[in-house]
Amino acid sequence: MRIIVLSDSHGNFKAVEKIILRNSDADWFIHLGDGERDLNSFILMHMEYEQKIVRVAGNCDFSSLAPDKFVLHLGEHNIFATHGHRYAVKNDLDIIKRAAKEENCDIILYGHTHIRYNKYEDGFYIMNPGSCSCPHDELPPSFGCIDISPAGILTNIANV
Repeated sequence: MRIIVLSDSHGNFKAVEKIILRNSDADWFIHLGDGERDLNSFILMHMEYEQKIVRVAGNCDFSSLAPDKFVLHLGEHNIFATHGHRYAVKNDLDIIKRAAKEENCDIILYGHTHIRYNKYEDGFYIMNPGSCSCPHDELPPSFGCIDISPAGILTNIANV
């Protein structure tokens, strides 16, 4: 199973479109917020992807009806996805780890910082894919990829 993770597109519809179409064979696409309009525009133009897209609201997704967190159950694994602003991810990851543990999740996805993060720690696969449009880490715009197979979980961050 392949999951593509993107975040913080902030008005860059072309970045969203490029990532999703380039990875059209993925099983799921997760947008971690601050780009709901970009995602809505993509879905209006490519309705065939709608059932494979999960979204959460970011702090800049004003008047959004999307949830601020989402748990995706995938057999043995559960993904906790959120933008991150309500979990103080700019300070540390303790709050988001506690929330994921309460939801019985082993994969944590967050955005908000516009800085890539990809580690296995404290029993969690933790990923921030960075920003697909305006990164804050002096690296190119990026997105994440999660591959889940019987052999295990592989997480990676790629340039747009």
